[in-house]
Amino acid sequence: MNVTERTVGDIAIVAIEGRLDANTSGVLEGTFVQLVEQGRTKFIFNLSKLDYVSSAGLRILLVAAKKMKALKGSLALIEMTDNVREVFDMSGFSAIFSIYATEAEATQALSE
Repeated sequence: MNVTERTVGDIAIVAIEGRLDANTSGVLEGTFVQLVEQGRTKFIFNLSKLDYVSSAGLRILLVAAKKMKALKGSLALIEMTDNVREVFDMSGFSAIFSIYATEAEATQALSE
Protein backbone atom coordinates (compact mmCIF):
# COMPACT_ATOMS: atom_id res chain seq x y z
CA MET A 1 0.00 0.00 0.00
CA ASN A 2 1.09 3.53 -0.69
CA VAL A 3 -0.16 6.64 1.12
CA THR A 4 0.60 10.13 -0.17
CA GLU A 5 -0.61 13.44 1.14
CA ARG A 6 -0.84 16.98 -0.07
CA THR A 7 -2.51 20.10 1.24
CA VAL A 8 -5.02 22.31 -0.51
CA GLY A 9 -5.78 25.35 1.64
CA ASP A 10 -6.52 23.97 5.10
CA ILE A 11 -7.51 20.50 3.83
CA ALA A 12 -5.17 17.50 3.91
CA ILE A 13 -5.80 15.26 0.92
CA VAL A 14 -4.60 11.72 1.54
CA ALA A 15 -4.46 9.30 -1.39
CA ILE A 16 -4.56 5.61 -0.49
CA GLU A 17 -3.34 3.14 -3.09
CA GLY A 18 -3.38 -0.66 -3.03
CA ARG A 19 -4.79 -2.75 -0.18
CA LEU A 20 -5.92 -1.39 3.18
CA ASP A 21 -5.82 -4.35 5.54
CA ALA A 22 -4.32 -5.55 8.82
CA ASN A 23 -0.82 -5.53 7.32
CA THR A 24 -1.02 -2.00 5.92
CA SER A 25 -3.50 -0.04 8.05
CA GLY A 26 -0.68 1.13 10.33
CA VAL A 27 0.79 3.16 7.46
CA LEU A 28 -2.44 5.12 7.05
CA GLU A 29 -2.84 5.46 10.81
CA GLY A 30 0.70 6.85 11.14
CA THR A 31 0.15 9.39 8.39
CA PHE A 32 -3.19 10.45 9.88
CA VAL A 33 -1.81 10.81 13.42
CA GLN A 34 1.13 12.86 12.15
CA LEU A 35 -1.18 15.24 10.27
CA VAL A 36 -3.48 15.61 13.29
CA GLU A 37 -0.46 16.39 15.47
CA GLN A 38 0.40 19.13 12.96
CA GLY A 39 -3.01 20.66 13.64
CA ARG A 40 -4.94 19.36 10.63
CA THR A 41 -8.68 18.95 11.20
CA LYS A 42 -9.99 18.67 7.64
CA PHE A 43 -9.28 15.55 5.63
CA ILE A 44 -10.18 14.10 2.26
CA PHE A 45 -9.23 10.47 1.72
CA ASN A 46 -8.97 9.71 -2.00
CA LEU A 47 -9.83 6.05 -2.54
CA SER A 48 -9.65 5.99 -6.36
CA LYS A 49 -6.65 3.62 -6.31
CA LEU A 50 -7.71 1.56 -3.30
CA ASP A 51 -8.14 -2.00 -4.57
CA TYR A 52 -9.26 -3.69 -1.37
CA VAL A 53 -10.35 -2.80 2.16
CA SER A 54 -10.62 -5.33 5.00
CA SER A 55 -12.30 -5.02 8.38
CA ALA A 56 -8.98 -3.75 9.78
CA GLY A 57 -8.94 -1.09 7.07
CA LEU A 58 -12.50 -0.10 7.87
CA ARG A 59 -11.52 0.16 11.53
CA ILE A 60 -8.76 2.72 10.88
CA LEU A 61 -11.14 4.78 8.73
CA LEU A 62 -13.69 4.68 11.55
CA VAL A 63 -11.02 5.69 14.09
CA ALA A 64 -10.12 8.65 11.88
CA ALA A 65 -13.77 9.69 11.56
CA LYS A 66 -14.28 9.49 15.33
CA LYS A 67 -11.12 11.52 15.95
CA MET A 68 -12.34 14.24 13.57
CA LYS A 69 -15.72 14.30 15.27
CA ALA A 70 -14.02 14.72 18.67
CA LEU A 71 -11.91 17.57 17.29
CA LYS A 72 -14.91 19.13 15.52
CA GLY A 73 -13.10 18.47 12.26
CA SER A 74 -14.18 16.94 8.97
CA LEU A 75 -13.40 13.80 7.02
CA ALA A 76 -14.65 13.00 3.53
CA LEU A 77 -14.05 10.02 1.27
CA ILE A 78 -13.86 10.47 -2.48
CA GLU A 79 -13.67 8.54 -5.73
CA MET A 80 -14.46 5.09 -4.34
CA THR A 81 -14.08 2.18 -6.70
CA ASP A 82 -17.12 -0.05 -7.15
CA ASN A 83 -15.39 -2.83 -5.23
CA VAL A 84 -14.66 -0.63 -2.20
CA ARG A 85 -18.10 1.01 -2.35
CA GLU A 86 -19.70 -2.43 -2.17
CA VAL A 87 -17.78 -3.19 1.03
CA PHE A 88 -18.92 0.13 2.51
CA ASP A 89 -22.53 -0.48 1.50
CA MET A 90 -22.59 -4.05 2.85
CA SER A 91 -20.98 -3.05 6.15
CA GLY A 92 -23.23 -0.03 6.67
CA PHE A 93 -20.23 2.31 6.62
CA SER A 94 -21.70 4.30 3.73
CA ALA A 95 -24.12 5.83 6.22
CA ILE A 96 -21.32 6.85 8.58
CA PHE A 97 -19.04 8.70 6.16
CA SER A 98 -19.46 11.72 3.92
CA ILE A 99 -18.75 10.27 0.48
CA TYR A 100 -18.28 12.40 -2.64
CA ALA A 101 -17.66 11.58 -6.28
CA THR A 102 -14.94 14.20 -6.78
CA GLU A 103 -12.31 16.14 -4.89
CA ALA A 104 -13.98 19.41 -5.92
CA GLU A 105 -17.30 18.37 -4.33
CA ALA A 106 -15.61 17.29 -1.11
CA THR A 107 -13.45 20.42 -0.96
CA GLN A 108 -16.51 22.61 -1.33
CA ALA A 109 -18.40 20.68 1.37
CA LEU A 110 -15.49 20.86 3.82
CA SER A 111 -15.02 24.57 3.15
CA GLU A 112 -18.60 25.48 4.11
